[in-house]
Amino acid sequence: MAMNPSISSIAFEGETTPARVFRKRCITWHEQPALRKKEKGLWTSISWKNYYQQVQAIGLALHQWGLKRRDVVCILAENRPEWLFADMAAQCMGLISNGIYPTSSPAQVQYILQNSDTRILFVENQEQLEKVLAVRSQCPHLQKIIVMEREGLRDLSNPNIVFFDDFLKFGQGLMPSQTLIFENAIDQSKPEDIAFLVYTSGTTGSPKGAMITNRNVVFQLSLAHEYLDVEVGDQSISFLPLSHIAERMASVFNPLAVGLIVHFPENSQTVFNDMREVSPHVVFAPPRFWEKMYSQVDLFMRDAIAPARWIYQYSSRLHDSKPSIVQSFMQWLCFRNIRLFLGLHRIKTALTGAAPVPPDLIRWFGRCGIELREAYGMTETTGFCTATPQGGVRLGWAGIRASDTELSIGQDKEILIRGGHVFAGYWKMPEQTALALDAQGWLHTGDCGEISSDGYLAIQDRIKDILITSGGKNITPSHIENLLKFSPYITDAVIIGDGQKYITALVMIDQEHVSRYAQEKQIPYTNFLSLTQAPAIHFLIQSEIEKINPSLARVEQIKDFRIIGELLTAEDEELTPTMKLKRKVIAQKYASLIQSMYENK
Repeated sequence: MAMNPSISSIAFEGETTPARVFRKRCITWHEQPALRKKEKGLWTSISWKNYYQQVQAIGLALHQWGLKRRDVVCILAENRPEWLFADMAAQCMGLISNGIYPTSSPAQVQYILQNSDTRILFVENQEQLEKVLAVRSQCPHLQKIIVMEREGLRDLSNPNIVFFDDFLKFGQGLMPSQTLIFENAIDQSKPEDIAFLVYTSGTTGSPKGAMITNRNVVFQLSLAHEYLDVEVGDQSISFLPLSHIAERMASVFNPLAVGLIVHFPENSQTVFNDMREVSPHVVFAPPRFWEKMYSQVDLFMRDAIAPARWIYQYSSRLHDSKPSIVQSFMQWLCFRNIRLFLGLHRIKTALTGAAPVPPDLIRWFGRCGIELREAYGMTETTGFCTATPQGGVRLGWAGIRASDTELSIGQDKEILIRGGHVFAGYWKMPEQTALALDAQGWLHTGDCGEISSDGYLAIQDRIKDILITSGGKNITPSHIENLLKFSPYITDAVIIGDGQKYITALVMIDQEHVSRYAQEKQIPYTNFLSLTQAPAIHFLIQSEIEKINPSLARVEQIKDFRIIGELLTAEDEELTPTMKLKRKVIAQKYASLIQSMYENK
């Protein structure tokens, strides 16, 4: 990969921990904006100097409360500057920080607080506080709770609950006399120390706390220039859960490497509007986000005037042949307006990963003039370990290995990884650690794939998800699911067929698109369930399946399907907080629905 000279010239000057890198950046860029937050429609900036001061105040307050190195501090909140302040403060003081998904149930919160032995917990608001209080008695290590927002809690009186602004003032009062304590704590940090925990999303049982070391983080910081084509002062937007390794790296650590200004939307419902205002230079998001962008354009064009619809449809077909000058201008004008509509007209780096990517999605963004590059990584590799180089997109391939990263293919075509980004193991789970890391230091990913002769990596599926039909044929379900998910009417799908004679599917429809379709076709319905049960909607989904079946091998073709009658969200047990389907849960919960597709056939 070609290095960006404006980035590669930013040396870490021997700094070996993220806390030391953070301090250096705050000194170097002290007056430049580091973070921006939108509140009540207005963006406010936080400089690197102020960022450091807030972190220092929180770090000293935690120290004054008696926390020692390796104690665990948790954060239960949506993306916001305070999340970063608490996270970096813990790391600067040699504490171990950890994020909890804000969509977590009280039982999930309890499990993580218990498993991690959390002593201090930052929560965002009354809603999150109530979850914690419901399980507080089951978390003996938890000493204090710090609440970021006062709304609904102004009459609260509990010696173990403190408001964030009061806690910050307490720490600021310590700064004049205890600055050396903070600076010494940063100096004492070592590469092998645990920087933070990241709990896996729990698709195969209870979440596991991956231990990410300072060395892991700095190793990744040194690689940022290999997949980010950005300059100091370029802008990003933080909207994926910070509890996930990808967003943790994108919003907390990559800015230390490349000087990004991180923007925090007003709330999770305003992300797309805020993105138009920010016009970020870099966006990383899973395929579901990019699919949603594509769907936005599709919906918008349905309401557009007839000439605009015709130009869009016409321009979308021009890639099949060499366009004339007039046709090229029409295509440029059409897709330029689409980039403006999406807030992507300044984009330099568009990345996707964390789930299989529909090839048609990459093709569509390519026609828009946006090179959507795939990357591959895991919590256990502290984020990316392969990425597609600029100008090197290959459909179905997740790029080439990063520098100082080893890739190998093991038994059952399992992808093995070795390098400085590979984690230290699972918190308090030596047996699970031994299964993931072998004696030679290879991480066993659980993914199967292949490596091309020129070093490109292809991810085929999770080994445990591969289906074997009763006829002995191996099926990779994610490939078929990807084709289905490119339909604007299908949000997600689960391919069924292990041990069966043929392949079937459980389908989750896109409420927005299907509702619009029902209105246009005057299909009566009263709620989401009745919408899924309408014969005309069943026919609509059947037609979408019939579009992809010819592109599949006969054994892969979908012979029957059922529409799930529930609108699933991250709060539901069927989905992880990162919106990944839990296949075992789906199979158990909808067993009768699945069985109905194989009875008497």
